[in-house]
Amino acid sequence: METRLAEIETKLSFSEELLEALNSTVYRQQQQIDQLQQELRALREQVRTALPAEPLNLRDETPPHY
Repeated sequence: METRLAEIETKLSFSEELLEALNSTVYRQQQQIDQLQQELRALREQVRTALPAEPLNLRDETPPHY
């Protein structure tokens, strides 16, 4: 009975360590996701501000061979 109890306690200890490691991983990944989302918003804003206000007309473009 004591051996079985010791095995259960050992498994519980390993499970708790694994759970803590997984929680840390999920937390770090969420931080990375948040940072990437912020960078994506900034890039979208840069693209939006870099685009001309009115669409370009291809007839106004100089052909590449000139």
